[in-house]
Amino acid sequence: MGPQTPDDHEHRTATLEAFADTIIPGEKRSAGDRAVAGVGQGGGAVQAGAIELLEWDATGLTGGLGDFARALDGHATAYAAEHGIVLDGDVPAFVSLSYDDRAALVRWLTAPGHPEKALWVSLALFCNMAYDSAAHMSTADALAAGHPGLTAMGLSLPDADGLWRFRAWSYGRPLADIHPDTLPNGSLA
Repeated sequence: MGPQTPDDHEHRTATLEAFADTIIPGEKRSAGDRAVAGVGQGGGAVQAGAIELLEWDATGLTGGLGDFARALDGHATAYAAEHGIVLDGDVPAFVSLSYDDRAALVRWLTAPGHPEKALWVSLALFCNMAYDSAAHMSTADALAAGHPGLTAMGLSLPDADGLWRFRAWSYGRPLADIHPDTLPNGSLA
């Protein structure tokens, strides 16, 4: 496979954004946003950085993202033909589907017995990971930027020194005494 043109990259990104938005929907980023269907309130997987996480080499998926997008668009084209849906040629096939049709197609791709289930479930897991943990960035930076998933879960900001402390212990008391060799930063000497 040769180098991607900017249009190929934009096509791939739009398709993957539409997939991520199907997994955890968010609101449209602008009136002309086609990849994000706009069925959720607040930020969803796309706004949480799903594409940034998928493009992070640590995921192991980065090299195959173009293949994922092409396969998803191929499935969307077949789905549209089977259901009598006319696709808009101005956007990738999966992006052209309504949210309900995107969700139905993803349910089929991730259903028990589907031969590609493991691939699509892995892609969905990374979309969830972007929302649930902001794994592609530091937690403090994510919270400072208003990360939609972490803020929706009510994760508190760290103290001024960047450390999290829990003044109200879950059992109402510290669970152990601090080790005498503990440094001010919390590490052992």
